[in-house]
Amino acid sequence: MPRIPPVSGKNDVPTQYHGIVDEVLKVFPQVRGPFSIMLHSPELAHRVLPLVTFFREDSVVEPKLRSHAILAAVREKEAAYVWSAQVGAARRAGVPDATIDLLRAKGDPASLPQDERDIVTYTRQLIRTNRTDQGVQDRLKERHGVQWLVELTAAANYFAFLSGMVNAFDLPAPPDGDKLPS
Repeated sequence: MPRIPPVSGKNDVPTQYHGIVDEVLKVFPQVRGPFSIMLHSPELAHRVLPLVTFFREDSVVEPKLRSHAILAAVREKEAAYVWSAQVGAARRAGVPDATIDLLRAKGDPASLPQDERDIVTYTRQLIRTNRTDQGVQDRLKERHGVQWLVELTAAANYFAFLSGMVNAFDLPAPPDGDKLPS
């Protein structure tokens, strides 16, 4: 049971913020998840929303590799709602079920290709310790460049932020979504 009532539409916010709800509905088919919490602070939701479209449309980090970082970050944060929402996106981006299973289990990424292994290792280090080993950071930077690495880091941290929003208010995962272990 959520600790605060999730916002589900315009009726849940003052009239002057209906335009912000409309902005959310241009990006998502309905108000749900982190934005159902953030809309309790409409200006916050308004300012955070552009990051969704940035990561979907403008990031130089290709969706498949970005999904590795997102799922690794969300799993570290134990965010059942965000995990459930992002597994489908990862599959659409081409992340194999075996990789999703490995990330769900917090398994050893040694079996993954080098690039994917480095992304998972980098993200786990970042979320667990707020730091990363120089070697893994250098390998990613050499393969992809500085802008790519900055955007990968931002994506991992953005989804960690969303995870914190839903976890703080006990927003449950959709009943039909992919599940994290109990």
